[in-house]
Amino acid sequence: MVSVTGVWSREDLAAFLEAQTAPLRLGCRRPRGDLWMLSLWYRYQNGAFECATAADADVVSYLDHDPDVSFEVSTNDPPYRGVRGNGTSTVTTDEEKAVLRALIERYLGGTDSDLAQRLLAPSREEVCIRIEPDRLHSWDYSERM
Repeated sequence: MVSVTGVWSREDLAAFLEAQTAPLRLGCRRPRGDLWMLSLWYRYQNGAFECATAADADVVSYLDHDPDVSFEVSTNDPPYRGVRGNGTSTVTTDEEKAVLRALIERYLGGTDSDLAQRLLAPSREEVCIRIEPDRLHSWDYSERM
C-alpha cells in the first residue's frame, strides 16, 4: 500500500494530480551515480503516473540502470501546493503512442499543432514511463498566502 501523508486525503491528492497540468519533475540516478532531474508531461491513473518520452532519450537508459525515482507535481504560481514522493519506474514501448496521444490531448488540447504532429510522427519511437509510488506527500500553503 502506498504511504500517503500531508494535508490532503488520498481522494483530494488524486483529484489534484488528475486536474493539475504542470509537468511532473522527475529525479533519478544516472549510471555513474550522480543525480538527474527533468520535467515530463504526465497523467495520473489508477494510483500511478504515466509519462511519455522518445525511446532514445537519456532518461530511458538512466531508468533502465536504476528504476528508483523521486518526483514532484506542484503549482507554479501562488498559492503553492502540490504532491511529492518516491517510487519505482518501468519503461515500456508505446508502439501505438497511446500514452503520448493522451498526454498531447491533456496538455495541448488536441493533435492539430506542429508540436503534436512532430511528436506523433511515424518515425519517432516512443516509450511510456510508469511510476508506481511508494510514498506520496501533499502540501498546501493556500492559508499562508
